[in-house]
Amino acid sequence: MKTLKSIQKYLKFIILLFLTLTVLFIWSGVFAQQQGDILKIAFLDVGQGDAIFIETPSGNQVLIDGGPDKKVLRELSKIMPFFDRTIDVVIETHPDQDHIGGLPAIFEGYEISKFIESGVVSDTDTYNFLRDLVKEEKSEQILARRGMILNLDNGIYLKILFPDRDVSGIDTNDASVVAQLVYGNTKFLFTGDSPQKIENYITSLNSKELKSDVLKVGHHGSKTSSSKSFLGFISPEYAVISVGADNKYGHPNQEVIDLLNEFDVGILKTSENGTIIFETDGEVLNLIQ
Repeated sequence: MKTLKSIQKYLKFIILLFLTLTVLFIWSGVFAQQQGDILKIAFLDVGQGDAIFIETPSGNQVLIDGGPDKKVLRELSKIMPFFDRTIDVVIETHPDQDHIGGLPAIFEGYEISKFIESGVVSDTDTYNFLRDLVKEEKSEQILARRGMILNLDNGIYLKILFPDRDVSGIDTNDASVVAQLVYGNTKFLFTGDSPQKIENYITSLNSKELKSDVLKVGHHGSKTSSSKSFLGFISPEYAVISVGADNKYGHPNQEVIDLLNEFDVGILKTSENGTIIFETDGEVLNLIQ
């Protein structure tokens, strides 16, 4: 009898395993069909902070910043299949709490292949804990430097525009990684919390490369970012402001809103729109939500 019961338990296990694998196979096929040749960029609603998720047509994934806390996990669960526990690249633009607060939870919940940072340091507990997790994960650690190209998929790449030097000892906002995502004729510019002096410096290096369809507005719409000349060279169709509702900083600043309106830019705020998703095939840009 014991042998028969053992066989029955074994058969139940095999059947359950088969059903689980079948479900996973079906879901992976569904997500693959949905992707096609589409690049997805999601500005996650994480409150007062930044978190941007990128997924290429082949399923390669990038997370730029992790917001202030674990809200990033909730938002990722809405746009990633439940069985996907890997993220290819995590980029820390700079180590302020509203950008890295959720990254420890990311490293605890996902396998991370590459970790890219500017090199600026911080003395916070979150920063130190995150560094320990990166080492434990054995993620490849990369210092972002101007001219670096990160190939994400066929014809899709992320180009680092700043920093162009050792930034370990400067203000964290000044050291923000600035990067441009390129797919065919569509471009997205991510600026972290870069202030106007860094914006103007990047402009002086090569203003022509700044033209982008979508701008992640610097420093949550603070008046310390978004200079008129910088916006003029970018000439975006959309400006995304990642910001918390009724935040204590008064973000976004009305002067920045007025300037964006002056350039006739479509303004999107995570505080009002929730998570904001764009899709593009490299030619046509679509605002999904």
